Amino acid sequence: MSARFNDRARCLRSPALAAQQTAEALRLPAESESDLRECDYGRWAGRSLETVQADDPVGMAQWLRDPASCPHGGESLLALLARVAAWLDGLRGQSDQIVAITHASVVRAAIVAALGSPPPAFWRIDIAPLSVTKLTCNGILWTLVAANERLRRSEFSSPI
Repeated sequence: MSARFNDRARCLRSPALAAQQTAEALRLPAESESDLRECDYGRWAGRSLETVQADDPVGMAQWLRDPASCPHGGESLLALLARVAAWLDGLRGQSDQIVAITHASVVRAAIVAALGSPPPAFWRIDIAPLSVTKLTCNGILWTLVAANERLRRSEFSSPI
């Protein structure tokens, strides 16, 4: 297991192949957790923001302005935030360290939930690829301890 994480840590990951491969590269025996899945972007999935903006500027503006909107036919920002907040709520009172390998959107949603921020705060959080965000919970409240800590190359078993 990576030296960064407690040997007794419970390791969870998104069902996505990229999360599985990241867990393997970190030598973390992570079990798949559906609540850590990427936001469902519907028909926008796999497309760059620039392409979506060019093809559906009205839908993009609506999606960015209204957290309940899902013009792409997938999951709204409110649905994503609710899913991740419910997952965090389920962890309250657990004493084990949880290592979650997931997507930037899920990490952003977790930070919004931890801080009790309004949904538009989601768009103002930048999460770097292959970074570590640390949240702690005293059994009642979540606290953001660190965000965007870079993983060191030495923490991986294979080049990525």
